[in-house]
Amino acid sequence: MRRFYAVRGGAGDVAEPDVNAKPQDNLYLAVNSEWLSKAEIPADRTSTGVNSELDIKIENRVMKDFADVAAGKEKMPEIKDFDKAIALYKIAKNFEKRDAEEAHPIQNDLQKLLSLTDFADFGKKAKDLYMGPYILPFVYGVDADMKNTDVNVLYFGGPSTFLPDTTTYKTDDAKKLLDILQDQSINLLMMAGIGKTEARVYVDNALAFDAKVAKVVKSTEEWADDAAIYNPVSYDKFIAKFKSFNMAQFLDDLLPEKQKRVIVMEPRFLDHAEELINAENFDEIKGWMLVKYINSVAKYLSQKFREAAFPFNQAITGAPEMPSQIKQAYRIANSAFDEVVGIFYGKKYFGEKAKRDVEDMIHNMLKVYEERINHNTWLSDETKKKAIVKLNALVLKIGYPEKIEKIFDLLQVDPEKSLYENEAAMDKVRTEYELEKLTKPVDRSVWLMPGNLNNACYDPQRNDLTFPAGILQKPFYDIDQSRGANYGGIGATIGHEVSHAFDNNGAKFDENGNMNNWWTKQDFAEFNKRVGQMIDIFDGLQYGPAKINGKQVVSENIADLAGLACAVQAGKNDGADLKDLFENYARSWMEKQRPEAIKTEVQTDVHAPQPTRVNIPVQCQDEFYDAFGVKKDDGMWLDPEDRIVIW
Repeated sequence: MRRFYAVRGGAGDVAEPDVNAKPQDNLYLAVNSEWLSKAEIPADRTSTGVNSELDIKIENRVMKDFADVAAGKEKMPEIKDFDKAIALYKIAKNFEKRDAEEAHPIQNDLQKLLSLTDFADFGKKAKDLYMGPYILPFVYGVDADMKNTDVNVLYFGGPSTFLPDTTTYKTDDAKKLLDILQDQSINLLMMAGIGKTEARVYVDNALAFDAKVAKVVKSTEEWADDAAIYNPVSYDKFIAKFKSFNMAQFLDDLLPEKQKRVIVMEPRFLDHAEELINAENFDEIKGWMLVKYINSVAKYLSQKFREAAFPFNQAITGAPEMPSQIKQAYRIANSAFDEVVGIFYGKKYFGEKAKRDVEDMIHNMLKVYEERINHNTWLSDETKKKAIVKLNALVLKIGYPEKIEKIFDLLQVDPEKSLYENEAAMDKVRTEYELEKLTKPVDRSVWLMPGNLNNACYDPQRNDLTFPAGILQKPFYDIDQSRGANYGGIGATIGHEVSHAFDNNGAKFDENGNMNNWWTKQDFAEFNKRVGQMIDIFDGLQYGPAKINGKQVVSENIADLAGLACAVQAGKNDGADLKDLFENYARSWMEKQRPEAIKTEVQTDVHAPQPTRVNIPVQCQDEFYDAFGVKKDDGMWLDPEDRIVIW
């Protein structure tokens, strides 16, 4: 049964500043309104706030380092493969050469798509297309088996849609967005040398195929259920689903060794694969691949191509301007060699003293988490013991990795070739590397995030926590800022990531990262009841032009709630000022977004928008009421029975 809460998220609208707001009525607005009322979003960005300002700070630091090394003002860092990142950066920033090349670099690869004659021809060339810089109407990936995380297995899924999510097709914006994409794609194909009439036919066919795909692939809400992607199907039964397309031959040609089974991430797509991938749909498939291709490669070509490929992105994000040429050059190099650049950043900007202090905070948080599990009133002793086993098995990855993953040794950059040719060649190496994992055990030492990223994560299949150097700075963390501020910032972030081990997804995985139900039936039923409360308290919450889908964002909201609760407990144990803690927690989510970006985020992100992640978790902490003297008629008040406690 749905609960109805007095004022969920506090009084007022967190999308609109109110400089007179009191913490007792709306903590987020009380802390951030002065900034919100003056903040201006940079023209090439979709938002501004604590996280975007930190992203800009990191990017500006490393952009300057790139420019200085490329110009010979600074010596090449003694970091393996960093020279390749600089070489790619030099190619990407040479717009004189890129502009002179126009569409020439893509002509050979474009011709491979244009020359496809029929469905049989597509089938014969599908393996080579898959290994090339193209997107096919199905997806394969290699990752750890969710029930035996020591071995890698083959995963299968459907293609992405043109619009941000399947739910976008049901909105009032859908036609406008598709019209913009249609005009943009026709223009790009014409710029690549295709006649207007022919280009229009290709794009019309592409849109027709996309409409069919959008009806069967998963929505973001469906993808939010990690366990639902694990659907093992025997190899023979999987192959039997494809009548028109020779999937058996394709996989024989593609894979380093034959598989006994395939993990199907999208069973609904597999059930409809035959009606999508067949001879009758060949023209639509060809048009769809051409549109995907030309829109994905335009960024590697001339400035005119970059500008021609911007309108659709602009419509989705609301950004008035595209990033500058030099910024794009840096981002291309950083993206291709992210781990290498992250190690450079971590070594230069993140010290051992700070690393030891953060490790100390993490261990404090883990102790608090263990205490809270032991004192939990709704878990049985049996489940508590297993939860603590999982907690104690967590692997910590702090700052940056000590070794570079092998893929970066394999990637090569040729200064004599165009940016596009380099990117296409690297894509092929990455695909080969991915498929070769099928013959190797899982490498648990691999990091999911580079050191220069302002983010953090929990990986349920490795049961590890990653805190890159990028997030380990103000306002989240600073060795010289108050303990309360640090617990409200990085402390809550640490607690958040630990909590993912026990959210509605993480709770289904054991200490080794295997999908394994370690709960008693009664405990899991009580847990799911509390998950339902978390869905309800966020579901339909208005933020700017959009309403939040409580089910889509529930995992992250559970982690926010539990992470803050643990940070508060750790702060109390450490004698921290709790007002300081709650205020820095509110400050750490400060953000101002463009309306278009809010719509897209709400449709596609498993996180609730940042401002909405403050007040509800705070409202559920009894200590907040004591720290600020919150009374029953205040906007932040929730009755004690409505305050959700999970961990």
